[in-house]
Amino acid sequence: MTEPLELTASQAAGAIARGELDPGELFELYRARAAADQLGAFTWVAEAPPAASGGPLGGVPLAVKDLFCTEGVPSQAGSRVLEGYCPPYSATVVERLAAAGAPLLGKTNQDEFAMGSSTENSAFGPVQNPWDHRRVPGGSSGGSAAAVAAGLAPWAIGTDTGGSIRQPAALCGIVGLKPTYGAVSRYGMIAFASSLDQAGPLTRDVSDAALLLGHMVGARDPRDSTSLDFPGEIALPSRTDLRGLRLGVPAELSGEGIDPGVRGAFQSTLELARQLGASVEPCTLRHATAGLAAYYVLAPAECSSNLARFDGVRYGYRAPDAPDLLSMYMRTRHDGFGAEVKRRVMLGTYALSSGYYDAYYGRAQRVRTKIAEDFATAFEHFDFIVTPTAPGVAFELGAKLADPLAMYLNDFCTVPASLAGVPAISIPNALAEPLGGGTRLPVGLQIVGPAFSESRLLDAAFALEQALGFDGSAVRQ
Repeated sequence: MTEPLELTASQAAGAIARGELDPGELFELYRARAAADQLGAFTWVAEAPPAASGGPLGGVPLAVKDLFCTEGVPSQAGSRVLEGYCPPYSATVVERLAAAGAPLLGKTNQDEFAMGSSTENSAFGPVQNPWDHRRVPGGSSGGSAAAVAAGLAPWAIGTDTGGSIRQPAALCGIVGLKPTYGAVSRYGMIAFASSLDQAGPLTRDVSDAALLLGHMVGARDPRDSTSLDFPGEIALPSRTDLRGLRLGVPAELSGEGIDPGVRGAFQSTLELARQLGASVEPCTLRHATAGLAAYYVLAPAECSSNLARFDGVRYGYRAPDAPDLLSMYMRTRHDGFGAEVKRRVMLGTYALSSGYYDAYYGRAQRVRTKIAEDFATAFEHFDFIVTPTAPGVAFELGAKLADPLAMYLNDFCTVPASLAGVPAISIPNALAEPLGGGTRLPVGLQIVGPAFSESRLLDAAFALEQALGFDGSAVRQ
């Protein structure tokens, strides 16, 4: 049999079900690797394997992003303001996956409160890309992506607000899926932007993503008013061609601003899709280019509201020796929040302030509606929209920290689908040289579908994955 650490998660679950692999042995192998992590991917690792667990996921261990509340385990959202916080309950998605047989391996590093595209904004240090330790893994779910790509975990979950699953998946050469908004309960997720946040899987291949997502979705969670009943079940993908599928290519998200190496890889994959039987035609997402501007009004506005709860009164860090209540609030937030979080809170508070609400927040909401309408119109003519996932390959650590606008541009291709609330998956499709030359690095292809089209989306991604033959799992720390 193949070495346990070389198996995909679904292969490992099958081997366990057949009695060929002991789940405790598998857990200990991954626990040892995670504990020896040199990438900064983990903030906490389990000390011992859990009691034997059955279920369809077979005991294959799971890495969980730091912002999912996990009972009795540090859940810090990458922030000093929550350092050491151990919640008395677990997020719904963590509970569901544990019940299905995926024990907690560890908590993964992230940009503070999911605000970032590089996982350099964590209070617990940056994460390194396993393909090149001088480069970022993407963000904000960079710890989860790096852990899977480096073989430190068989699979992981992260959250996607404007691309925080898909973009790090692309930069690390793995699969990342953002489900339809509301498909996965947000209960127990430490909030950034409540109308955008959505949990999803990061895995080595599309089959693993389907298996994990199938146990994340389900009946509506009464503890989350935004969650929805998921129609049907997620089947394991088996499609081997794209015959009959219509793929739309929006010039707004695949032309100007995309690095030549990324664009070349994208065009090659479009040609492969044609060979697999798909029709590939241009389409229009007229307002997509305004998506980034709208997102960076809406998301900071929501974060300024959500983060108001971190005041030093009820939980988390409290600044010592404050002479009065207002000073305690100010000092706690000054000391507890990092620079990017402060920047977004200030932007959001300004956008919501009297006299500016309609000029900024109201207008951004109208742009969001237009983007959703653009996708709805496109899906009348196309089954899926395809774009590059990120405009470039992984950039060097520190290269964009002093230029927030350059950092934000990494979300250019992913933000529109988030604003529209539709599902999108990133699969690795090639290696490309960075601008200026150097070692080739992973490039991602993004496939976007209508609401609740996850099963069809996974089928199409699987067919392309099999034809591409790209194996990001070959990377090891």
